[in-house]
Order: sequence, then structure tokens, then C-alpha cells
Amino acid sequence: MGYRIPPLDRLADQFERIPGVGRKSAQRMAFYVLGLTDEQAGEFADALLDAKKKVHCCSVCQNLTDGETCPVCSDEKRDHSVICVVEDAQDVMAFERTREYNGVYHVLHGVISPLDGIGPEQLRVRELMARLADDGVKEVIMATNPTVDGEATAAYLSRQIKPLGVKVTRLAYGIPVGGTLEYADDVTLSRALEGRSEI
Repeated sequence: MGYRIPPLDRLADQFERIPGVGRKSAQRMAFYVLGLTDEQAGEFADALLDAKKKVHCCSVCQNLTDGETCPVCSDEKRDHSVICVVEDAQDVMAFERTREYNGVYHVLHGVISPLDGIGPEQLRVRELMARLADDGVKEVIMATNPTVDGEATAAYLSRQIKPLGVKVTRLAYGIPVGGTLEYADDVTLSRALEGRSEI
């Protein structure tokens, strides 16, 4: 039996729950936190609790915000006639880094995945359809990841939206199949956005 410190193990276990963080990285994070002063550790804990308490979904686009609506939805200079549908809030940040897109977003908070028991009811599809009831929306860009579930979600939404007379487009494939938007570079995202096609 190896040398173990249960409180340190529990802390590392919590860090390991973060997607993409393995055991060794989780242990490094736990040791880092232990090296903080009491004041720094308090600030770390306060920031975590404050974010958890104050950050919620925008009442319009379902993106994360600490206000009633997010800064994008509140910006009158944005083109509210074009909605870019993404899987997660990280995807919004990826698009905003390009500084090329001037429309608004809709965050689904996942994709349709029958194997995982996730259908349209578990996503923010109802909220998207409610937004499309407004005659001002002219185009919906499907920017789900080019994975099997992302493609299935885009196809499902396209079938729901087209009867409303709204143009539905899909990002061009500058993004590798099986990749995620969060890790795509700015140039790839810009080209994918420019080369989108109707579906």
C-alpha cells in the first residue's frame, strides 16, 4: 500500500472530474492549491463559489452570463437576423475570438445523442424555435461540431427550421471531422464561417 493523504486525494479527485484532466494533472493542481497562502486559497474558493452562484443562462440565447441577457444579445450593433447555433458556451468564445462574426448565437448545451439518452427535449431546442417565431430571423447557421452527433443534431434542427421559411446553412468543412470548435484556430474558424453552405 502506497503513501496516501486522504484530503489531498479527495482534492485531486475533484480536479480529475474536469474534462481533459488526467490523474497526474489533477495531482499537480491539488499540490498547487496546497501551496497557496490562506488568503489566496480563500480567493480561489470565493471565485469558484461566486461564479457558480452568479453565472446562469441568458434568457435569449442560452449562453452563459451574469446578467439577464448576455453582452451579445444586448448589443444593438449585432445582426439579430442571423443566429449561429453552437453546442456549448466555449464555442461562442471561439467564434468571438475570430472577430469575423457579427450575428447572434444560440447555445444548445449539448447534441442529440441517442446512445447517451439525449434527445431534443434535453437541449435548448424549444428556446431556439421560440426565437424563430420572430419574423426578423433570416438565417440560422448550424455550427455544431463535425461529429456524428453534431451532424445528426444539425440535420434534425434543419428539418424543424426549414418549414418556417428561414434559410439554414452549415459551416464549411475547414474544421476537421471529429474535431471540436473549442480547439480550432482562428483562421480555420473564419474560413469555415465564410464557406458555409445551405443544408
